[in-house]
Amino acid sequence: MSLRLKTIIGIACIEAVLLILLVSMTLNYLRTTNYEALTKRASTTITLFATTTKDAVLSYDLASLDAFVREVLKNPDLVYARVIGPDKSIFAQSGDAAVLQQPFIADHSVETVTDGVFDAFAEISEGGQVYGRVEIGLDINSMNATIVEAENRSALVAVVEMSLVALFSFLLGGYLTKQLNVLHSAAKSISDGDLNIHVTVRGRDEIADVADAFNTMVDNLREASASRDQFENDLKELNRSLEQRVLERTEELRTKNAELEQATRDIKDAQAKLLHSEKMASVGVLAAGVAHEINNPIAFIMSNLQSLKQYTHNYRSLIEAYEEAATLTEPEERGAQQQKIQQMYDEYDVEFINEDLDDLLSDSIEGAERVRDIVKGLREFSHIDTVSAQSQCDLNECIKSTLKVVNNELKYHCEIKTELNELPLTYCCPGQINQVLLNLLLNAGQAIEGKGRITVRSVQRDNKLEIEVEDTGTGIAAEQIEKIFDPFYTSKPVGKGTGLGLAISYGIIHEHNGELRVTSEPGKGSCFTISLPLIRELAISE
Repeated sequence: MSLRLKTIIGIACIEAVLLILLVSMTLNYLRTTNYEALTKRASTTITLFATTTKDAVLSYDLASLDAFVREVLKNPDLVYARVIGPDKSIFAQSGDAAVLQQPFIADHSVETVTDGVFDAFAEISEGGQVYGRVEIGLDINSMNATIVEAENRSALVAVVEMSLVALFSFLLGGYLTKQLNVLHSAAKSISDGDLNIHVTVRGRDEIADVADAFNTMVDNLREASASRDQFENDLKELNRSLEQRVLERTEELRTKNAELEQATRDIKDAQAKLLHSEKMASVGVLAAGVAHEINNPIAFIMSNLQSLKQYTHNYRSLIEAYEEAATLTEPEERGAQQQKIQQMYDEYDVEFINEDLDDLLSDSIEGAERVRDIVKGLREFSHIDTVSAQSQCDLNECIKSTLKVVNNELKYHCEIKTELNELPLTYCCPGQINQVLLNLLLNAGQAIEGKGRITVRSVQRDNKLEIEVEDTGTGIAAEQIEKIFDPFYTSKPVGKGTGLGLAISYGIIHEHNGELRVTSEPGKGSCFTISLPLIRELAISE
């Protein structure tokens, strides 16, 4: 940058800065003095108004107060005036009706006024006791209009001043850059592709230095252009060979992609088999308890059937006795047979049999239904789900069905508590959610030494459905929490766990676009939280 150009820019910048400072200081002083004057005027007016109306307020002279209000409104720019008694009742008021209807809010500075009226008040007191107050409002629109007009005039002066500086700078710059037109024409010729050009250098000033540098640049461009042409020829040859290499590489990538897709399918199949194996392992853990749970109803069903067998035998004996009595014609024989029937009736206690039959049948049916529910639950848990097998379901029903299956494993040393809130239906894989719940409940039961409590909660939080499984077990150490979802990691003794339950559960919830979180405190228990997105409509893939 030449000294002349620096001088031009320096003058323009200094002029602009000084002008901005001068205008801003002048306007700020004008605004401050006007605002202070208005504030002092409001203070003086309201004080004088309070003093004038004091006696009338103390004597409840409403006629005088009306006269005082009308008199004070003769002051210029006063919008309204009001006199208020000790019980906040209005003794007298006058002025702009619209402003008087608005609630009174005292203004402490003009800058904070938003409605164009500066509101002020003064209390009327005597002997330290307040008997009322007076309120006034000053119109500041005319003052603001004066300030705006001053700002506009200052802006106009600034624009004119800057225009003159710009004009001076433009003329001076045009004079200094007149010689650059030659360089401009030469540069345009170069942009059109003409590199056989040379600028005549005149003088020894900065323009001459630029022209000399321009000629050097043209010479360098000419040499670079020749090198570029050679490089382009070499590049075209390289591109021809590169296209063949790209085709070969594309075919190789296509083959690799097919292999990768096949590997992905194999991984998904292995994942499904692993999930099924973990389910069967979980069912195996429950096998002894389920066998006991089935044996109980089977035992009393067998006992009931034995009783029913004896009852049937007794009824048949009675029926045969009645049939024999029906064939007898002699009164003595019929009487003897009736006596025999009565003895059998009393011996068999038929009235008790009749009362017991309904209970036996009802208990047997209930036991059979229990066995059916247990077998049905095991069959559902052993079924292999696929990722696409999503359906609308109630997560609370998943919780209830899982608790039925795992109940016998936990009920002897755990108190099961449920806090289930109403949940909307959502799309998911119910069997996979059941598997996650089964893993969490079994882990919670195994974490409890002696007697404890497992609490299962369900709640909706915004667009998330959450299930919490909280236990009062031994808890998880801080250094173990980061590892519990890793495959094959387990804190159980060898042979007691595969280390896959939580890893598979984490994968299932992740495939549902949800989260599986855990919080734990050693010695107090753990809380696992399943968070699933609420899906009201299942997206249909193309």
